[in-house]
Order: sequence, then C-alpha cells, then structure tokens
Amino acid sequence: MKKKRILLKIGSNTLTKETNNISRGKIEDLASQIAQLQDTHEFIIVSSGAIAVAKQFVKLESKQKDVFVKQALASIGQPHLIRIYQEIFREYGLLTSQCLLSYSDFEKKESRTNIVNTINVLVNNNYIPIINENDTVATDEIKFGDNDKLGALTASLLNADLFIVATNTNGIYTKESMENGAPKTIEVVEDFEALQREVVNSKSSHGSGGMQSKIEAAAVAKKSNIETWIVNGLEDQFILNAIENKVAYTKIK
Repeated sequence: MKKKRILLKIGSNTLTKETNNISRGKIEDLASQIAQLQDTHEFIIVSSGAIAVAKQFVKLESKQKDVFVKQALASIGQPHLIRIYQEIFREYGLLTSQCLLSYSDFEKKESRTNIVNTINVLVNNNYIPIINENDTVATDEIKFGDNDKLGALTASLLNADLFIVATNTNGIYTKESMENGAPKTIEVVEDFEALQREVVNSKSSHGSGGMQSKIEAAAVAKKSNIETWIVNGLEDQFILNAIENKVAYTKIK
C-alpha cells in the first residue's frame, strides 16, 4: 500500500509552546504521533526553532543589524535543534536527517531535482527529513514568514498528499467572530478569495509569520493541488485528532 505523504510545517511558537524555551514535550508529542502513523503515512518536517533554541543559552553582542544577529543565532541553534529532534525521535524508533534549503534552491532545475532525489532516498529508507531554511545564507524566514512558504514550496516539489501547518490557533477564524471576541473556526474552505477577506493579520510572538503568511502558503500548495490543514499544534495529539476529526481546524481544499 502506498503511504500517504504528509509535509508538516511546525513553527517556533508551537515548538516553544509559546514560552521562551523549546518544548521537549512538544517534540515528544510529535514523535509519538508519527510513530503511531508510520505504517500508513510518511512524514517530511519543515521546522523553525533554531533561533529560539540559541536564545535559551546565548546572548550575542553586536553592532551589526538585527538580521545578522538572528542569522548568527540560527547558526548556533540549528545543530542543537536537530540534536533534540534526533534524541527524542530515536526513543520512538524514528530516524531523522537534516536538510537546509534556501529559496534560490527552488529556482534552479538542477537544485530542485537534487532536493527531490535526496529526500526520496531518505524517506524510502525510513528517515524523516527535518528541513529548515539555511538561515546563515538566507534571510527570508527571518524577514518574511516563519517557514510557511518554504513548507508549501517543499510540499509542492515533493508531491505531498497533504500539507499540515501547525500553529497556535484552531485554524483560521472568521473576521466577525474575532471582532466579537469569540473566535469561530472556518472548518472547510472551498472559495479561496472569500477566505482571504476573512483574515485578520496578527504576528505570533516567536514566529515571524501570522495568519496571512499561512494563507499565502496554502495558495502555493493549492496551485499544486495539495490540500492544506491549519491545525492547533499547541494541543497534544493534534495530527491524530485532526485526522479523526476530533478537533476544530481549517481544511483548505
């Protein structure tokens, strides 16, 4: 039986559980769910969090622009982030690998082919690729949007069956319900233009995205005929609960 390929994008806010530290418990929750689904699903993860990890134990002094400090923090934090994933996933019998990508990699045919071939070899050998932007040479995540777009481009390139964006809300809320202070989830989206009118843009505390960047990412996935789910990753078992329709989340067809 062909396994269903899920591209999971998990942002800093989810990985830290909205604190100042990476949550090992959240990464355990991820590993536990993937272990339960591994017979029927294959996972590719686009993970933020390198800067958040570095900030836990380092303070850089610099006269350089803030963006260069963040790039340096990403460089320090990335190996630690991967080590945390490796240690925890190994406890669940899962193998991980690291892939660092830049947006320019998606623009060159040869690079795109290399990405596909390498990641397919990893997945076929039961390795879970943990992808992040190569922040030391690129600044798109730092400047523009918490890896949402990177997740969508990767999902498209790798022909994912499903693109799951883990965030800190129960999907996308209607504008009216946000204004009333009682958020109501838009559960199924058929009309994409109508959805864009509903978005209230708010940035997350650790991430650099916000709901607008998630909508833009969903638009990229939609072009490749990939369904996007926007799910509350702060909840335990969020992937399993979404698959079993036990929680409110937004499904963009």
